[in-house]
This record gives sequence, C-alpha cells and structure tokens, in this order.
Amino acid sequence: MPRNKSGSANGGIIGKANKSSFGKCTQTVKTSSGDITLQPGTRTVSTLIVSGGAGGGSQDAGGGGAGGAKITETNACGTITATIGAGGSAGSSNALGGDGNSSSLGCVSTTGGGGGASDGGPRQGKAGGSGGGGAGAGPGPGGVLPGGAGVCGEGNAGGAGGGRTSGSNEAGGGGGGAGAVGAAGTAGCGGNGGAGSDFSPTFPGAPNSGVYAGGGGGGAGSGSGGSGGPGGGGAGSVVACGTATSGSANTGGGGGGGGGNQLSTGGAGGSGIVIVKELNKASGVWSMQSQFQSRSEGTWPKSFAIQGATVLVVAGAGGGGFDNGAGGGGGGMILATGVDFDKGCVAAVVGAGGVGGAGNPTPAGTGSDSTLIGGGISFTAKGGGGAAQPGGSTPETAKPGGSGGGGSRGGGSGTKGTATQTDAPGFPGSGFGNDGGTSSPEASGGGGGAGGAGGNASGSGPFTSSQGGAGGAHKDVNSSFTQSLPNSGDYAGGSGGGGGTEGSPGGGGAGNPGGPGPSSGDGAAGTANTGGAGGAGAGSAPRNGGNGGSGIIVIEYPGPAKATGGTVTTSCGTTKHVITSDVTFAVTG
Repeated sequence: MPRNKSGSANGGIIGKANKSSFGKCTQTVKTSSGDITLQPGTRTVSTLIVSGGAGGGSQDAGGGGAGGAKITETNACGTITATIGAGGSAGSSNALGGDGNSSSLGCVSTTGGGGGASDGGPRQGKAGGSGGGGAGAGPGPGGVLPGGAGVCGEGNAGGAGGGRTSGSNEAGGGGGGAGAVGAAGTAGCGGNGGAGSDFSPTFPGAPNSGVYAGGGGGGAGSGSGGSGGPGGGGAGSVVACGTATSGSANTGGGGGGGGGNQLSTGGAGGSGIVIVKELNKASGVWSMQSQFQSRSEGTWPKSFAIQGATVLVVAGAGGGGFDNGAGGGGGGMILATGVDFDKGCVAAVVGAGGVGGAGNPTPAGTGSDSTLIGGGISFTAKGGGGAAQPGGSTPETAKPGGSGGGGSRGGGSGTKGTATQTDAPGFPGSGFGNDGGTSSPEASGGGGGAGGAGGNASGSGPFTSSQGGAGGAHKDVNSSFTQSLPNSGDYAGGSGGGGGTEGSPGGGGAGNPGGPGPSSGDGAAGTANTGGAGGAGAGSAPRNGGNGGSGIIVIEYPGPAKATGGTVTTSCGTTKHVITSDVTFAVTG
C-alpha cells in the first residue's frame, strides 16, 4: 500500500477510532430483555442503563437501594442485545431485602441496588448501585448501623437507621437513589428514599418523565414510614403486619422497608430499563506528524469531559447570638468560571448552618464548609463565623469564618470576626467573604456577608439609643449564569446584630437571605440553601439567636447533560445541576 510522507500506512491517523454515525437520533426503549436492530448508518449510540432496584427489608427495615444508573456513549452497529435486570425480592420474616439484578447493553452494565437491612440482622444496608438503608435498633447509638455504599457514577449510599427512644420505636433508613443519598431514620420516622435522577434532557420523551432510580423509604415501628424517592422508589410501611410499597416497574426504584414486627414485609424492587439513542456524529482524525510536534512542544491539548463550566459553592452560615448578641456571618462563597472537569466522580458536600446561640453553655455555632473535590478541581467554601455573645465585662471573642461573625456588646467595644475565605486554586478572584462588624457597649455588630462587611454597632451607655450593626450584604450571582437560580440568585448575606436595652436591632444583609435581628424575641433563621446567617435574639425572653442557613452548590455548563447529581435542568443551551445535599457529581462526558 502507498505510504504518505510520514511513513504511515494508514494516512497518518492516530488515536481512538471516531467514526461517522448517521443514526437520525432514533430512540429505543427496552423494558424487557431482547435485541435492538440499529439504523443502517448508525455507528455510535448514547445509552441509559438502569439496573433493577433492591427490595426493602422486614421489620423496622431499611428501604431498598435503587439500581445503578448511568449514561454511556459507545460505538455500535447492526444488532445489540439489551438485558433488563429484575428487581430484588421483598424481605419477609425478619430477613433482608434481595439485591437488584444488573442491566446491560452488550458489554456495558450497571450494578443492581443493595438490599434494605432488617432488624433481624444484618442491620447494615447492603452495598449496590445505590446502597440499601440501615435497620432501626434499640436505644443508644451503638445499635444503629449505616446504610450500604453506592457505586461511584451510578448511585449513592443508603441512610442509617434510627434508634428507639422512650417515646418512639426504631425506624429504618431510606435507600440511596441515583441523585441523592437516602435519608437517615429517626425514632418513629423512617428515612425518605434518595431522589432519582432526571435523564429527560438527554432522552426526551422517555417513560416516567425520564426520572429513574429513586430509593425506597425506610419502615418504622410507629409514627410514619419514609416516602419513596422520585424515580420509582416505594414507600416504607408503619403497620405491624403490613406490606411496604414496591418500587415501580422499569424505573430501577428500590422497595420500601417493612414496619413494626417480623410479620411485616418489605416492598420488592422495581425492574430496570435500557434506553438507546442512535447518534448523528461526524468523524475526527488527527495528523500524526502535527500531533507529534505538538506533544514534543508540550502544547498537545488535554481533553476534558466538561469544559467551560460556571461553579458556585456556598458554605453554611453562622448562627445568630443570644440576648442582643451579634449577627452571624454569611457562608463563604466560591464563584468560578471557565471550570473544566475530568471524567469521574466529584464529591459534593453541602455545609450545614451553625446553631443559633441560646445562652451559656450554648454559644452560636460556626457554619460547616461546602466542598467540591474531584475531577481535577478542589473548591472549598468556608463556613460562616458564629456570632459572638454577651459575657458581662468580657464578651465572647468574635468568630472568624467564610464571612466573620459580629462582635458582641458588653465591656466596651468588642472584636470583630475576620473573613477566612480564600480563592479556589487556579481561579484568582473566585473567593468572597467579609469581616463582621464591631460592637458598642450596649449593642452588637452585624455579621459579614459575601457582598460586604457587617455594620458596626453605634451608641453608648445602657439608656441611650444604641443601634445594632446591619448585616453584611449578600452577593447576587445571576449575571454569571444563563439559567435562573434558586432564591433569585442571592446568597451568603450576613445577619443583623442585637440592639441595647432601649436600642434597635440591625437589619439582615441586603436582599435579606440573612435573618434580621428582631425588636424583641428570637432571631430569624437564615434561609435554607442560601448560606444566609441567623439573626441575633433581642428584648423579651427567650431571645435566642437564629440558626444559620445551609449552603448550596450550582454547576452550569454548555450543551446537554454530561453528569449526574442534584436537580438537573437543560435549557437555553446549557445544563444546570443544583445540589442542596451531599451527593456524588458523576461526570460521564
């Protein structure tokens, strides 16, 4: 065969075969095992594979884990075989729920859901595509075991079971779902199943609105059973001899956990599904000579599964102070553009808000960090500083945080909490946080916010018109995103400090996701999933501080969905993931 100048017998083409495909975007749904005959011109397919969900256990049992779910793109032509995994069996007579069965397309498969645990043991949920929920147990933390682990890129862990108390019986945790972990059971209440994922942006018109792999709810000995996760999860039972709800057929949903005694029965898992879309795709080739030169010069570009994403990470906010104490600091913020993700699993952790102050020995708490780590990035938003509280002649030291908490009244001007938020590595200018405000003798400073510092208190003496410092401003991030955002895009506001005996409270952060200090009574809580801080208590008893709001993570990137995790919306040429609880952001490419 003639050779070209580079000496290659194949025309100088290197790299993975990247064939032209003319599948006309034909979509086939398989709800039972069998062959799929592709269009004559098809060479590449995009496939959703959902395995069978697991059954829930019997007696105070964990819900079944959802079947593993993921999207893959593979080369294929002619006829391919789809295998649909059956759901796992329902647990009965104090037994665990059965594991779900694997679904596959050709050589690509996902993992069946992990069975829900039973009070009869083992009490730990089984691992699977998504893990089963743990069973409830007797009093004390030693008797409560966790849910089973999920498979990275396919699902999430199940929730832990809840222990018995003097007033309520034990309860099982919810099974994990493709989009979220299962909720933990509490005394008398089974944990809700983890939410499934919405795959409709990639596979429009799919059955069940494209939502699959919800976890089963946990069963309970009294009170209420957990609800099934969206995506076919079954509800847990609370009736002593009753039967929990099974997972919906062809969704991969986990079955609910059984209720109050060994005669209860869990729900069976739902069977899986396979959806195939035949793609239109042009070929791509690379010249060996030009790529060798680029590689030698160190300029050969790296290919990322997701390119040009905008990422928002907001931490949990600080709690407000007790008894005319200071305002809490807003959660620290990372806002970065042009973010690239490698294929793989990214751990998304959403920080909780700090507890509001309730007097000694319950000071206001600092919020927890929110993190996004994996896939080539490491983002950490620092929890907002808790408010300083009055302490006679020696006020509590103001607390640092993503944005700092305000300084407390008493004994002269107090200190202010400093901001600790820094930029994400490789993204200068991406970190946002500000200091809290200082106090006066009879009024406290406001907490800092992502958009501005907390206000300083004003006035002096117990009978003058003292004024608590205003909360630091929130930051409006709407302009960085194409799609609309929760809470109108306003995040991480500080909260107002408490006024003196005859003084006035400081207001919440501008836009007011932070809770304001009241004229009298308890401080307002920061809004959930905003990183807004809790307000200070004032005036009449009990005048406790408000809790800080939890954080949030938002990821938006161009084009169709290339990952799972959180609530997924594709619109206006972009895909957005809103994450409000801990989950795996699995980048599939």
